[in-house]
Amino acid sequence: MFVGVALLVARGSASAAPTTGNPDVKICDPLADFYLGAEKYPQAIQHHLLVLQRDPQNALAYYHLGFAYGMVGDRQRELDDYQRAVGLGLSNWDLFLNIGLLYMEGGRFDSAKQALQLAVFLAPYRPETHFNLGLLDERLGIYQEAEQQVLLSLSIDPNQDDARNTLGVIYAEQGNYPRAHQEWADLAKARPDYAPARANLAILNRIEHGEIAGPARLSSGFAEVRSP
Repeated sequence: MFVGVALLVARGSASAAPTTGNPDVKICDPLADFYLGAEKYPQAIQHHLLVLQRDPQNALAYYHLGFAYGMVGDRQRELDDYQRAVGLGLSNWDLFLNIGLLYMEGGRFDSAKQALQLAVFLAPYRPETHFNLGLLDERLGIYQEAEQQVLLSLSIDPNQDDARNTLGVIYAEQGNYPRAHQEWADLAKARPDYAPARANLAILNRIEHGEIAGPARLSSGFAEVRSP
């Protein structure tokens, strides 16, 4: 079982802040968004709830509120609030990417595919959209499409260790061990501290020596978009 590592784009990592479909609305409320950006999520929840009491049609506030709930582990409330934001007209690429990843996490792959495809449509210039869609396709065994999406992601940003590792996994799962070996060997050479590439090379070596039989399968996490 080859090692797949999630690319964390926003959930617990620095990424593009949530944007709004309305160019005149950039923040919900200065204090509420301060707490969100400072990763003080209970306070962010409290203050965004106050924002929505004053303005129940504030789609961006629902997005931020859902994000904060997700960061304290309430996935259902997170999804509910994201869906409220969509229902109120918010059409951010990162919102749909987050929705797709929640569906993916919950095993709702058809819904995940639709949301991630929409994220790609809205932001084809973002490597995250292609990489996440590629991860889903890999998980579904749609290897040609998975390879295409991961390569598109790498064409936008070649400096993605997780994407390069995932590309090797896609090759290995198709039985193309020479290409997988080359991908991981190059990655391990360029980034000797990147453990998944070394681990996958060791697994592949055992396969090539007949110590492991049968197809290998990605043990992947989820590539996520989260925004402060």
